[in-house]
Amino acid sequence: MQEQDNQKPVIDGDTVNTDTTVATETANLNKAEQTEAAPVAVEPVVAEPEVERESMEFDVIIVGGGPAGLSTAIRLRQLAIEAGNDEFMVCVVEKGSEFGAHTLSGAVIEPRALNELIPDWKEKGAPLNVPATEDRFYYLNSATRSTKVPDALIPAPMHNNGNYIVSLGNVVRWLAVQAEELEVMMFPGFAADDILYNDDGSVRGILTGDLGVAANGEAKPSFEPGYELLAKYTVFAEGSRGHLGKRLISRFSLDKDSDPQHYGIGLKELWEVTPEKHEQGVVMHGLGWPLTETGSTGGWWLYFDENNQVSFGLVADLSYHNPYMSPFDELQRLKTHPVIKNVLEGGKRISYGARALTKGGLNSLPKFTFPGGVLVGDDAGFLNPAKIKGTHTSMKSGMLAAEAIFEATQAGRQHDEVVAYSTMYKESWLYQDNYESRNFSPAMHRMGQFMGGAFIFLEHNILKGKMPFTIHDNLPDYDQLERANHAYKPTYLKPDGKLVFDKLSSVFISNTNHAEDQPTHLKLTDPTVPISINLPLYAEPARLYCPAGVYEVVKDAEGAKFVINAQNCVHCKTCDIKDPSQNITWVTPEGGGGPNYPNM
Repeated sequence: MQEQDNQKPVIDGDTVNTDTTVATETANLNKAEQTEAAPVAVEPVVAEPEVERESMEFDVIIVGGGPAGLSTAIRLRQLAIEAGNDEFMVCVVEKGSEFGAHTLSGAVIEPRALNELIPDWKEKGAPLNVPATEDRFYYLNSATRSTKVPDALIPAPMHNNGNYIVSLGNVVRWLAVQAEELEVMMFPGFAADDILYNDDGSVRGILTGDLGVAANGEAKPSFEPGYELLAKYTVFAEGSRGHLGKRLISRFSLDKDSDPQHYGIGLKELWEVTPEKHEQGVVMHGLGWPLTETGSTGGWWLYFDENNQVSFGLVADLSYHNPYMSPFDELQRLKTHPVIKNVLEGGKRISYGARALTKGGLNSLPKFTFPGGVLVGDDAGFLNPAKIKGTHTSMKSGMLAAEAIFEATQAGRQHDEVVAYSTMYKESWLYQDNYESRNFSPAMHRMGQFMGGAFIFLEHNILKGKMPFTIHDNLPDYDQLERANHAYKPTYLKPDGKLVFDKLSSVFISNTNHAEDQPTHLKLTDPTVPISINLPLYAEPARLYCPAGVYEVVKDAEGAKFVINAQNCVHCKTCDIKDPSQNITWVTPEGGGGPNYPNM
């Protein structure tokens, strides 16, 4: 990797002076170190006026209407009906405007969990229409060269025989219909804003967010107070880096025996390509350029779905070191490589989106039970990074949680810790799936793509997941950036509107929208940190790692200012994860806001 010493950060074409006195720099470093020592940002406490709220009671509340949450709901109602307990009440709260609106994934789905949950899914019209027919794996040596990896050298978990290319958003929409038919109470457009506790500290339920609150905190004429939703048990299935799950992990010290969680940012574009270039059922994956240019790790995919549509995207590990690395711009220049360009050129980009994904694996799993509730799905970190798949693991975690919770309620219990969930997990194929892939992320992070890839091949293809030791990765993603004045600065492409695009036009086709004049859902613990610490030390990386142009550093006559364009936010949570000072906390905006992904 080429290095440029003594390079100064450039903001909007201007060089920002990072020279400081020794005393000031030392103070900034000390402040940064103090901030880094506290990985969970403290949200500002805002005094609220007394609001009269309605309460609703259920047997089980599920926060999040993705694959894990809906699988939990479906399994609970199946068990209740089998037991003749048709009055068993389950509700799902989903912050998106509809179920599937915020769902984003590659996606190739392994149908194992679906076969268990709804065995007749084909007869019921599940949108799994394109079987994977061929795997192709490439290493991109440079901007123009590539090497196709022989099938025999592809790690076993990455083969996709028996799997399906899908729009996960459409799968979620279909699961929502199945849940409705089982009389699950469905609440789309309602954001879970806070957790309610009993006097003994156990989880009692959730509070949904108020509607119609102005940016200054005052009620608008359209104000509607949130609801208190109470339950015997509450399931948190918010997806990666859920803001309530994050609080629960901190409150109950659920991660005290775990490695730090690790994340990637996944960026996806949906394309309609010309018919002669479309190869329905082909699954392509790759590593290498352009991420290798900045010393970063991750990989890309290109899946040929039905109707001449192609799912294309990049996952960049958020353990990267270079503060000038922009995952969005890496995605754009990746499209200029002949392997990708030859497929997409002449086609039309239909949609764009981004989201964080949890990829630490088994070593980073928190404890996922606590008094009154459980974590399931990507919120707990069940994604299998070796398979580049998380749908079947998320679904299975929800099904196991449902079985443990239903057993507890049938015994007359409530608000206690459902330890049977952990036991069921340890006895299931889900644990075996996680165990066999436990070294994938640590190996890639600590050894790099070449040595890490060789290690993974040995572990899975030769030893069949039975490596006699476990690798650990104890450095959190936010604590891995190098100083900007020593970092290599890549040259990114100018948009041409055909193959390469900018962030704002991309956000536009994600259908992202938030109600105007509402409190920002991106909270700064200390508003001075972006300019006083992150800018001189790291060139304020938020303006680059954000895939939606939310953060800017703007210079005017008074100096540099940190600007938050919260309206652009696609709810990826990357800022909450990667901010080197852990100064940004993502919370839910008004329900129904955010992206509305079609066919993603």
